[in-house]
Amino acid sequence: MAFDPSDHLIVGTGNRGHIFLIKGEDDFTDLAKASATQVTAFAKAPGGLYASTSNLGKLFLLGSAPEAEGTYESDVFDAKIFSRFGRADLRGAGNVDLFARSGNVDNPDRNWSPWVPVKLGDGADIGVPPARFVQWKAVLHSGPIPPRVDRVLVYYLPKNVAPDIDEITAQTGVRFQAQPQSKPASSDSSSNTNSGQQRFDSPVPSTKDRDSIGIKWTAHDDNDDQLVYALYYRGENDSRWLLLKDDISDRSYSFDASLLPDGAYLVKLVASDAPSHSPGEALSTEKESARFEVDTTPPLIQGLAATDHGDRIHVHFRAVDTFSPIKRAEYSIDAGDWQFVEPTGQLSDSKTEDYDFVVPLPGSADAGPGKSSTPEKPAAKKPKTTAPPIATPSVEHVVVVRVYDRFDNMNSAKTVIRTSN
Repeated sequence: MAFDPSDHLIVGTGNRGHIFLIKGEDDFTDLAKASATQVTAFAKAPGGLYASTSNLGKLFLLGSAPEAEGTYESDVFDAKIFSRFGRADLRGAGNVDLFARSGNVDNPDRNWSPWVPVKLGDGADIGVPPARFVQWKAVLHSGPIPPRVDRVLVYYLPKNVAPDIDEITAQTGVRFQAQPQSKPASSDSSSNTNSGQQRFDSPVPSTKDRDSIGIKWTAHDDNDDQLVYALYYRGENDSRWLLLKDDISDRSYSFDASLLPDGAYLVKLVASDAPSHSPGEALSTEKESARFEVDTTPPLIQGLAATDHGDRIHVHFRAVDTFSPIKRAEYSIDAGDWQFVEPTGQLSDSKTEDYDFVVPLPGSADAGPGKSSTPEKPAAKKPKTTAPPIATPSVEHVVVVRVYDRFDNMNSAKTVIRTSN
């Protein structure tokens, strides 16, 4: 930093070699851009200042006399997407010529279009080829009115690209709460309002609901267009997609699982940028979810029977499910605690499982949690005697069993047995 002969603050910068004259807060002038990278020092010179630079090492003389012509080049503007450029609007004073050029790489020295003069005030576009990057240059000429450039506005229209669906998942036993998509910063794609900032969508809140199927997704649009969604579904072995719901603005959808028969399914999401474009110009994309299964039907309990074995009860039944394997089975005697019971094969891995077990009667010496055994052989018959039989009162016992499939659908059944004690 240094002061010029008029006591204005002069600042040299890097890594672009700009030299600024600072008059006050938010009041500065871009005086010059050195051909070297960094401006490293100033020193007084007759009628001005010396400026030394590095990369490359050079010495420049800043004089106090005005130049007949000065040039200012804007930074390279990145439209993010291949775009068509419209007219330019310059606000300033004096004799100023405006030029523009465009290219598809961020380095203007590599295969960019040549500088072309921009016609101001007649509604014509700036005359550069469609591209991703654009740059303008102002040439200021001395005259009765000091030339000044306050603002240059270049209008552009990005090429419409189809939305991208990042992810779609379908889950059973989950209900997602509605949460609209983030609104774009501006729906006017004809001006340079693209902020280029990355957007982060908050997680979709959910609650457990075993009777629901929840679908959620994430999607984005490089044009920052507003999106609308449609959901389709089909059975795993079907070929036709059926509409589940259209005109969705949220990023999730939940529905009653009982609407689908038991089976395996896929969901397809179609995302469209139609709300931000004229009819016929909208684009869409689609993506399928992974396979998911629906099972809302509880298993069946067949052939439940209980027989008296003295101080024990012999129980057997069969559990059958039409879609998923049996997960577990339990029993209860006379409203006692539920007790786990294994299938006859010990491994529960089939849609049909048989159960055969013997449990002590409540109140017997062997009664206790989890005590069961295989049926015992009946005791040998004693020789008949002539003594009259002694009548013993019978007692009713209620045997209840329940079974679960892999989706925790449960069914229960009961039987009543009369025992002699």
